[in-house]
Amino acid sequence: MDAKRKNNKAWFLVLPVVFVVAFTAIIPLMAVANYSLQDIQGADNRIFVGLDFFKRVATDPNIQDAFARNLTLSMQVLLIQIPLGIFLARLMPKSGWKASAALVVVAIPLIIPWNVVGTTWRIFTRSDIGLGGVLVNKFTDYNLSESTFDAWVTILVMDTWHWTPLVTLLVYAGLRSIPQAYYQAAAIDGASAMAVFRFVELPKLKRVLMIALLLRFMDSFMMYTEPFVVTGGGPGSSTQTLSILLTTIAIGQFDIGVAGAFSLMYFLFIQIFSFLFFTVLTLDERPGATKVTPKDKRKLREEKEENQSIRNLRRF
Repeated sequence: MDAKRKNNKAWFLVLPVVFVVAFTAIIPLMAVANYSLQDIQGADNRIFVGLDFFKRVATDPNIQDAFARNLTLSMQVLLIQIPLGIFLARLMPKSGWKASAALVVVAIPLIIPWNVVGTTWRIFTRSDIGLGGVLVNKFTDYNLSESTFDAWVTILVMDTWHWTPLVTLLVYAGLRSIPQAYYQAAAIDGASAMAVFRFVELPKLKRVLMIALLLRFMDSFMMYTEPFVVTGGGPGSSTQTLSILLTTIAIGQFDIGVAGAFSLMYFLFIQIFSFLFFTVLTLDERPGATKVTPKDKRKLREEKEENQSIRNLRRF
């Protein structure tokens, strides 16, 4: 039988996307990889250094400290914004004009550009003219230019205000996709609100929460604009993220080789960590990875013994 001829002309529609991605991502990435392997001292003066720049990046104490700060900030962001987003999503109206109004209000921080968010919070937290800074100073001394704790908390609160709405909207969409039959069955059984959340909503939100976790981790680990505008990485280097340090090395010090190696290691870490994160979160959904409880084991053993008894009876 002759196989049907496949028409692959549709792939030509993808070519513009391939060219755009190649121009905006692949070619710059290749240029960065070139800088990371060569010490370019001039147009005609290049020295191949191999992995020397990568070794310098891996052993640089400033980069190690910035990495620890970034990782700490990302973990704090996830621990605060994921539960808060779930809480807000469950409080939002389910239908009607109130639901539409709530969605618009919640989405407002997401449409504000990052540099505008940083500038707004920079003015808002000033201790002389900022509403937030003046208000906080009535209860305690607040100065993010001098206090490491104040600067760190300000960055964390600002990011929470800016990006918790993303988690809220994702969770809200997940909640609205749950069939009403589950809630009706829970009401018939007399389940409490906590039981409904634990046994109905939370399992159905698993994939939504996985997306929220991945997005918030990647974005918080690459944070640059907001802390740079608000604190400039200070006081000292207390809020200096990897992105700010990378910019300082590449533009401030113009050490392109180290910056190139730094960029590649930064990029690869985010990709690998996100892949591992996704793999761990989806382990129980993979074929053959179903968890077997002791009750299931006992049931399987009983069925095996019953089948063996039936086979023995058939022999006689």
